[in-house]
Amino acid sequence: MLRDKLKGIEVILGSQSPRRKELLASLDIDFSVVIRSVDETIPPEVKSIESAEYVALKKLAAFDGEEFKNSLVITADTVVVDSDNNVLGKPKSREEAFQVLESLSGKSHQVLTGVAIGYAGKVIHFTDETVVRFDNLETSEIVYYVDKYEPYDKAGAYGIQEWIGRIIVTHIHGSYENVMGLPTARLYRAIKELI
Repeated sequence: MLRDKLKGIEVILGSQSPRRKELLASLDIDFSVVIRSVDETIPPEVKSIESAEYVALKKLAAFDGEEFKNSLVITADTVVVDSDNNVLGKPKSREEAFQVLESLSGKSHQVLTGVAIGYAGKVIHFTDETVVRFDNLETSEIVYYVDKYEPYDKAGAYGIQEWIGRIIVTHIHGSYENVMGLPTARLYRAIKELI
């Protein structure tokens, strides 16, 4: 069992996301949260399908110091890719959040979470994909959600676990936890493989 294998190993989650913290805790793994500042800019030559993994690997590289050499470090990044292959990160304003949700209304989009795990000089990294289908949103519903929930810390301007996810998501193909920000089943298997 993974919990037994991790005894004596310091596990670090390199993310300030409360959802990732909650999801990792649900695996019954003891860990601490350590935040390292990283430039999350994605160069234009990085394909949309690779963008989340690219950032996750940059975040992991920030833990390259001597103090982390015996720690198991987990980093992740989530992006939404719309039907036109545009990467939708976190909205910077109320207007941008509104525009993003309006563009996703009535369509399918991809949620990509890139994960990087480092331990004892070894690294495993992957991207997990979930396809989410939205029903049509009314303008008043978008305004209500953006004003009440202020989804400025969420890729694609929404949290599937919030009110909007309950009223608008008609289909999900893939991991629900991946849409929240951490594909727990795949992560669990990857950690087992790494140690």
